[in-house]
Amino acid sequence: MHRSASRLTRVLACAAVPVILTVAGCSSDSGKDSGTGSGNGKQPEAASSAKPSSKATAALEKAVYSTLPEPCKAVAAKTIETIVPKAKDANGTAAKSNDLSSRATCTWNGLDEAGLKGSQYRWLSISLIRYDSLASVGTGSKRAEDEYTKQVEKAKVVEGAENVKPEAAGGIGDQATSVTFTTKKDGDFANTTVIARTHNVVITLDYNGTAYEGAGAPDHAKLLQDAIAATKETVASVEAANQQKQPEQQPSPSNS
Repeated sequence: MHRSASRLTRVLACAAVPVILTVAGCSSDSGKDSGTGSGNGKQPEAASSAKPSSKATAALEKAVYSTLPEPCKAVAAKTIETIVPKAKDANGTAAKSNDLSSRATCTWNGLDEAGLKGSQYRWLSISLIRYDSLASVGTGSKRAEDEYTKQVEKAKVVEGAENVKPEAAGGIGDQATSVTFTTKKDGDFANTTVIARTHNVVITLDYNGTAYEGAGAPDHAKLLQDAIAATKETVASVEAANQQKQPEQQPSPSNS
């Protein structure tokens, strides 16, 4: 009787081994999936959900330019003296802005009277808009590209414009277009608009002129030439303004 009981105990113990091994096998598989060997059945699901967060999100491209030049100093005083002779205010008139580092405008006008030879009138406006990179709307350069396109289309549909002629203007920033036209409001005006983009900044330069009291009409080609030259100066001023600001943004060297 004693032997039968002992033998029965051994049989039952052996019979239980496959069940234990099966359970252990499941735990081992779970450990491999989770990478922890803890045997927690929920672990693989947690690891799977963590995978997307482990991928670093690409940083938004930083805007190249962080400020604008003073609009009334975007072109040299000699340039103003040449293209707006006898300017009423050689220093220009700046438009009000809540943020001059993002939006700025300056205008000049002058009447050069030459007695019996008549008078020449010139008007110049330089406007600058700068865009920052924002995750919700895109990079500064892309936003500037969109604004550039809008300004070009706007220049083509000026009220009262005649003989509208848009042309690509090479060698100015990243892209540029000139639009020439004539208007007959308060005289026969020759008009030139140059729109240029340099990275995340858009420049719109308007330049026009007319003659009074028998003076010869403005040379359209000369007006365009002067407008393009002034736009190139403005592009250079944007770059210079940001080069001057660069040292302030750099961290001070470590003493260690």
